[in-house]
Amino acid sequence: MSDEFAGLPYRPCVGVMLVNSAGRVFVGKRIDNKEVNADAWQMPQGGIDEGEELHPAALRELAEETGVSPDLVTIIAESREEHFYDLPDFLMGKLWGGKYRGQRQKWLLMRFAGEDTDINLEAHEHAEFEAWKWVEPELLPELIVPFKKRVYRQVVEEFRDLI
Repeated sequence: MSDEFAGLPYRPCVGVMLVNSAGRVFVGKRIDNKEVNADAWQMPQGGIDEGEELHPAALRELAEETGVSPDLVTIIAESREEHFYDLPDFLMGKLWGGKYRGQRQKWLLMRFAGEDTDINLEAHEHAEFEAWKWVEPELLPELIVPFKKRVYRQVVEEFRDLI
């Protein structure tokens, strides 16, 4: 990381590990990450707005990215600590208006009580995912872009016994 970005803060974010009754985790294939990895899948996540609390932010992000209504989920757990990652050099200064060096994320484990037909990737004006699927939790680190793998391993490890 170049010195010009070293002093930048981390963007406050929330991530959602949404699990179905079979213990599989929702992942979406991002529309906008072709330059990073055209076949990367991720769990729903996004920024926490100024003054927004963690749980409402998580439910908002989940609804925006998946169309899943808050009444179809139960929050099971919250990560003990924040998880951090830095953007790779080629993205530094380009994402989020160049204001952040990476993200600091709190993760929530949520149980999905709906049906697959309750998932609607086009529920929000600007869709973020072009496809979705349910996967075994252990596969998550293999599916995500390289610079988020460590975070995904930590989240899977922390929530494994609750899934």
